[in-house]
This record gives sequence, structure tokens and C-alpha cells, in this order.
Amino acid sequence: MLLATKSQRFKHLNRLIQYSLNAVLYSIKLVQTIFIVRFNLFSILNRLEHLSVKTKALLPFGLALLATCSTALAGATLDRVTRSGELTGVLMESYPPFSFLNEQNQLDGFDVDVAKAVAQRLGVKLKLQTPSWDVIAAGRWNGRYDICVCSMTPSKARAEVFDFPVEYYQSPAVIVVNAKDKNIVTGKDLSGKKVGVISASTYEAYLNKDLVIEGAEDKPLSYPFESVQIAPYDNETVAFQDLALGTGVRLDAMVTNLITARERIAQDPRFKIAGDTLYAEPNVVAIEKGDPQWNAKVTEVVTQLKADGTLSKISQKWIGADISQ
Repeated sequence: MLLATKSQRFKHLNRLIQYSLNAVLYSIKLVQTIFIVRFNLFSILNRLEHLSVKTKALLPFGLALLATCSTALAGATLDRVTRSGELTGVLMESYPPFSFLNEQNQLDGFDVDVAKAVAQRLGVKLKLQTPSWDVIAAGRWNGRYDICVCSMTPSKARAEVFDFPVEYYQSPAVIVVNAKDKNIVTGKDLSGKKVGVISASTYEAYLNKDLVIEGAEDKPLSYPFESVQIAPYDNETVAFQDLALGTGVRLDAMVTNLITARERIAQDPRFKIAGDTLYAEPNVVAIEKGDPQWNAKVTEVVTQLKADGTLSKISQKWIGADISQ
């Protein structure tokens, strides 16, 4: 039926515009809902086994919705970083020489400089946050953080919540003891000892004998010790303070990164490294799982920083050697 007057046509046009606006608003709400559902759907689907046969019929719909969520959120991080002009990174506050507070009470170190270089290459500002390591390593950041240039070792467990775009340095794990200790000289001597580690770290997983490094599943680790009494810490500064009290007072030993161990020993002669390295540790940039566009961009940027010598210069500045290759 034709519209008879201009007034009717105008009203009809207004109605179409209103419908379009409503559709846009509905789409926005739908994306918000999808964002929430994405992080909860798996737990909901897991419960379907306890529900009726009729309810189980919803499983294909749930899987389809999950796929839609992943597609809808692809590239969300890069878009957010670009629009806000800010890259939010996370790292530890007390992990020298990788990250620590300097005399000006500013975050400094190898990881800090690498994160700055990444942000600069992206053309955005860098905002650093320092939650506890167990918060960082737990993942499921839900958009709070964009990237972890924080000396993370890729493990099979972490791969469930993180993607690891690129490795940016390597450093092995070692045993650190009180300088006066004469009993712990190899990994085997850790048996029955109280050993300090960062909570939720790969060192803790190693002492629990369940560490599987992502990408190195075909290279099983050696565990020369029997059971170990693990003492988890929020940061290594407190652990080193306890170890400095003497063997067996609060700790018998620590397991940490070779480079951080050397840094501590150079500043404090009350410690020493015992025996050979325990295992090789790759350290990677970590991002939230499921954003291929952001993954590709981070890989591109860090690869460029390696190729043009930026990472090498940062490494020489803080480590005195190139650990980026």
C-alpha cells in the first residue's frame, strides 16, 4: 500500500530509524551478554550431565554460542588498546633485575623496559600494574590487563587460560642456599627440606613434580629429589630475608631464576648457588587466551624488537649478556 501524504511518509521514516536504533542497542547488549557468557559457559555445560535428557539437548546450542562468543571477541584487545591509547601490562614488583622499584620508587628492570618498548612500537602509553603473582598466573583477567611481559614460563596448566605469542628470553632454574650451608650441594639434597618459591610459580610446580613446559612435552624433566616441604611466598624479597637467617631457621633453600639469583648474591654475600642448574626455562610474553588478532600483533612487535637489536640492548643493560636469543 502506498503512503498517501508526506506526513505519513515522515512518520514511517521515523519509525524505521527508531527500529534501527533499537536494533543497535540490542546488539550492544547482546555483545555484553556474550562477553559474560563466554567465561561461564563451560561450567554451565559441565553441569548438564546432572540434568535431564531434554536439557542435554541444549548442548549443541551451547557449543555454537561459545564459538560465536570467540568470534565476536576476536581482536578485542588490540581494538581496546588502540582506542584508549594505553597498554596495560602486569609484572611483579620485587623480581630484580627484571622488575623492581628503583630509588625514585618507579618500576624498573629488564621486563619493564621490554614492556615499554612494546608499547612504544604500538604507538601507545604503558600502564603497569603489580598484582600478586598468583593473581597474574591465574589468568581470566576479563580485560583488566592486556599483556604480561613478566618472566612467565609457559606450562601446560597455564596454556588453558593463556596464549604465549613469543619467547623473549631464557634462563635456567637453580637452587639458592645460605652461604654457610654445606649440606645442600645437588638437587637430590632437597629431599625433606623446606624450600621457598614464589606462590603459583613454575618452581612450585617443579617441586611438586608436576611441571610440564608448554611446547616441550617431549622433554620430560628430571626430579632428583624425593618429597620436599614447599614454602610459597608472595615475593622473593621476603623469602631471601628468611633464608638469610640461616639454614633451617625458616628455610633450607630456595628455587629461583639463575639471573635473579646472581643479582641477589651480587648485592648480598649471605647466599650462594648450590649445584648445577635444575632445568631450562623459556620465558614468554603471555596474553589472555582466544584473541588471535592480538596474538599476531604481539608476535609481530616482539619479533621486530629481536630483529632490530632492541631486546639485545635491553638485555646487555640489565643482565650484562644477551639472553634474548
